[in-house]
Amino acid sequence: MNEIELLREWDADAPPLTDTARARARFRLYQAMRAPATTPATGRAVGRRPLLRIAVACAAAAAVTATVVVAQNTGENAPRTQTVSATTVLRGAAAEALRTEKPLAPRDDQFIYTKEVIERTPVSGGPAKTYVDESWSSVDGSKKSYVSELGHTQWVPAARPGEGTWPPRRWSELEKLPVEPDRLTITLRDMGAKPEFGRPTKADEWPMVQYFISGLLRHPVLPKGLRSAAFEALAAVPGVQVLPGRTDVDGHAAVGVRYVGAAGTPWASGGRVLLFDAKSYQYLGLRERVGAGGKSYDQWQHVTAQGVVDRVLQRP
Repeated sequence: MNEIELLREWDADAPPLTDTARARARFRLYQAMRAPATTPATGRAVGRRPLLRIAVACAAAAAVTATVVVAQNTGENAPRTQTVSATTVLRGAAAEALRTEKPLAPRDDQFIYTKEVIERTPVSGGPAKTYVDESWSSVDGSKKSYVSELGHTQWVPAARPGEGTWPPRRWSELEKLPVEPDRLTITLRDMGAKPEFGRPTKADEWPMVQYFISGLLRHPVLPKGLRSAAFEALAAVPGVQVLPGRTDVDGHAAVGVRYVGAAGTPWASGGRVLLFDAKSYQYLGLRERVGAGGKSYDQWQHVTAQGVVDRVLQRP
């Protein structure tokens, strides 16, 4: 029995949590996973058993302040410099998402197909290993989904009555999210409750906000305008670091963006790195350091195909 099945059967007879309670619990779990474990007596860091990657874990954070200088080719083999901020990158990504998106309107009885490539390279040295994961997720959660993670495939049971996630996954719920960036931020912050649009976001709420926004961006297929709005929303999150001189797995020039939290928090060392094309700001994928089996790996992952199909194992 794997961890997903154990989690599903744990307290299975209890009434399902509300979306708000579930979202808050997942966020706290993710924070706990990021924080170094300590012994009560000494406060020293201790090893932590590797955990199965949670599907709703954020695809990375992002944010806004620092600027960097990146080299660009002028066409005359002479580099020039241009000051780039996280705001510039993320707003550029928002514009690119609007330009390239192909609006879809899947039916509730259909499936979202994704093909994701993940490459892991041992930090201590050694050959990289590549996984190609294909998954079919029920649009409204009423059917069994067939998912793959690092080459491990399994059927995921249909959602039980009252069961949900935050950010939402069902298409009907995604369509209800606002495409105005500021309203989207507050809606995600308030986790399914009636949004308090007149209330400023508190400093200690921003880590949770960026977690939910980037979790929304993990969806391979979103309603028209929602991905662009999410990039714009990330551009308004305080606590950001821009990383110049990055490359994707094919060596293409890229700019990285990640969220960095306050000292003493689980986010102090920064989150996963979102990568964008250095010229067009098209989203490329993400890099992160992961642990598994007592080893550390540099991991690169990106979606190579997505679409809507009528049945499991069908491809667009």
